[in-house]
Amino acid sequence: MAGLTTHILDLTHGIPAANVTVQLSRFEGSSTFILKTTTTNEDGRLKEPLLLEDEIEEGEYELLFSIGDYFRTKGMDLLEPAFLDKVSIRFGIADRSAHYHVPLLVSPWGYQVYRGS
Repeated sequence: MAGLTTHILDLTHGIPAANVTVQLSRFEGSSTFILKTTTTNEDGRLKEPLLLEDEIEEGEYELLFSIGDYFRTKGMDLLEPAFLDKVSIRFGIADRSAHYHVPLLVSPWGYQVYRGS
């Protein structure tokens, strides 16, 4: 099934990252279009795909994860400004018929992202 999905794992606490705001944008030339803003559930996932099969287009996208707010709600004493307040992942979609899964593994001081399945 084609589309775009994500999930977030909190590496500091060893749990899925719930209630994280995720914003999806698409770039066209010098213009940026915000397509969707949503929040992760208790499993660190979204209740529906960011893009469904009939919505996905080839091009350059960005996921913006508001992880600073998340770690503050966990009672972490982050410096201001936080080292990682928002994590931006820019990626390309080259095959409209493929499924793109972009997981984020995160702590207040580092992150890893990859193309999952």
